[in-house]
Amino acid sequence: MMMKKRSFTKEEKLRIIKEASENGVNGTLEKYGIYRASYYDWREKFEQMGEEGFVHGMTPAQQKRIRELEKENQLLKELLAEKELENRLKGDLLKKKYALEKRRKLQPGTFSKA
Repeated sequence: MMMKKRSFTKEEKLRIIKEASENGVNGTLEKYGIYRASYYDWREKFEQMGEEGFVHGMTPAQQKRIRELEKENQLLKELLAEKELENRLKGDLLKKKYALEKRRKLQPGTFSKA
């Protein structure tokens, strides 16, 4: 049997969690047509963050992980920028070196001792 996708408000979720704890999970979920996974996800968010868990959408652990990944991403971007700059400077130095050697070969008497 396919259940129709439905969105629940924060108040409805709170009421369903309360009703499930008082009257039993199975009966309450059948009454509202909610999957067990959805119910336990709501309950976990509520236990971890209270009512804000339904508004925010992420748990504190998820928020912390995102901040860690953002910091790591920023560090990697900085390292990449440094490497690109380093490679560009090396390339410029090599071009100057070969240009200087080429000029010396073309003008052999210019750089000799007198």
